[in-house]
Formats: sequence, structure tokens, C-alpha cells
Amino acid sequence: MRPDGTRVRDLTAIMQALPYVMPKRYDAQNWAEEYLDEDAIRDYIRAKRREGRTVTHMSLLVSAYYRAVLKNPKINYFVMNRRIYKRNHFCFSFVILKTRADGTPDETSLKVYLEPEDTVFTVTEKIRSTIEKNQNIQHNNDTDRFAKFVFGVPGLARAVFGLAGFLDRHNLLPKSIIELSPFHTSLFVTNLASINTPCIFHHCYEFGTTSVFVCMGRPVPDPLAPEGVRKKIMPMSVVMDERIATGIEYSRFFAELFRNLKHPESLEEPFNSVLAEKAAVK
Repeated sequence: MRPDGTRVRDLTAIMQALPYVMPKRYDAQNWAEEYLDEDAIRDYIRAKRREGRTVTHMSLLVSAYYRAVLKNPKINYFVMNRRIYKRNHFCFSFVILKTRADGTPDETSLKVYLEPEDTVFTVTEKIRSTIEKNQNIQHNNDTDRFAKFVFGVPGLARAVFGLAGFLDRHNLLPKSIIELSPFHTSLFVTNLASINTPCIFHHCYEFGTTSVFVCMGRPVPDPLAPEGVRKKIMPMSVVMDERIATGIEYSRFFAELFRNLKHPESLEEPFNSVLAEKAAVK
């Protein structure tokens, strides 16, 4: 038993063997790329703005992702020390840019927890309030303060991270440290379009429990658009730990994810409504 999850024991022999065949997260990384309809997403965001409601690319993506996870919970599993765990919450991490007093850019990592009762609007507000709280150049969040202390003492960083890794592998890492760490997360997401940068395939970190990393890149013209039609698409890359779910389970998850993004109005309802839909189908 860990502070952030419970070990899964009712696994097939193949699934139990995978963490031994591929003991490191970078051994088990698979890459996928998809293109989102940027025009449709922008039209939805603008329509909500006219209604006086704010929605962003990130809040849409994270909402669609979490709603798909509720229907496909294995995507929220993680591997630690060759064992597979079911996470007992859902959170996502992301990085924001800040500007130091001397004008140089700086980054800080943030983590937001979601609940099954959330909607795309509450997710947007959670992201906004978290960013606002940490945007002030005079303010450092708990993660920043901890890192500043650790790296301020010669040799301490190596000892601290070595000890943290050892404790994590043996399920002894305190909950307070897990909550500080952006690397202990259901999903790490980056919106490179916000800094006008092309999409990249970002690795999942070996430290921590990140099983999926999603990147949104700078929108590009749709090469399949009819002649004379100007249409944009947004590249989206996904790097995932293949040990947490089978290929068919990932396939069903992605089908649900893109269905949610294609019909963003569904994200205005509490996300756990998808569970009622799932039960009705059965």
C-alpha cells in the first residue's frame, strides 16, 4: 500500500511480466501522434467566451482526458519497482513560465487535482487559480522552495534524490513529498503552442510515477483540406508507458478521448456522468 495507490494483483501473467521485461519507464515508452481540429476547438472556445465562460486548450484536453480515464481506469495505473499500482486520485502536472526580477525567464511546475464531479469549467478555474497563485515573481510554491533549499547545500541534492528514489521504490515516500513532486502524477501535459513551438515527443520521467506525457504543438495548416480551404490542425503527441494497459485498452481510451474532444459540449456535464453511460450500455 502506497499513499498514492494500491497494488493491483488480479493481472494476467503477461501484464505481471512486463515490468520485469522492461524494468525502466524509458524501456516501455510508446509514441503516438494525432491531429486535433484546431478550427473546431477555437470555435467552441469563442462560443463559450460569448456566453461569458472561459475555456482553454489545456482545460479542454485535460477534461477530455480525465473523462476518458473514468471510463478506462487502467490508464491511471503506474509502475513502481516492477509492481503495478492503481492510483487513488487523478492529477496532472504542467509547467508555467515566470519572469524573474532581472527579466530572465524562469519555469515552475504545478500540479492540479481533479474530481469526478468536475466539468470543463471547474477545470479551467482550477488551472487559472493555480497559475495565478504561482505567477507572482516574489512567490515561490512549495516545490520551488524545497528545490531551492536542496540545491543550496553542496551534495545535498544527490543525497535527497537518492533517498527519495529508495523510499519511493519501497513505498515509504511520505505523502507530503509525493504531493510536492510534479513527477508523481497521472498525466504530465505541455502546451508548446502557447510559446509558438512545434510539437515534440516528451519522455516520461523515470523518477516518480508519470505514465503518460501529452504535448500540444503549434497549429499547422491541414494538408488534407480541400483546395482553397484554409484549415488548421493542432499536432498532439502522446508518450505512454505500455506496461499499465494492453493495446486494446489504450485503443479504447484514445477512441473515448478523441470522441470527447470532437464533442466538447459533453465536457460541460460532470465527468462521472460517463460512468452512468457506461452502466447503461451494460
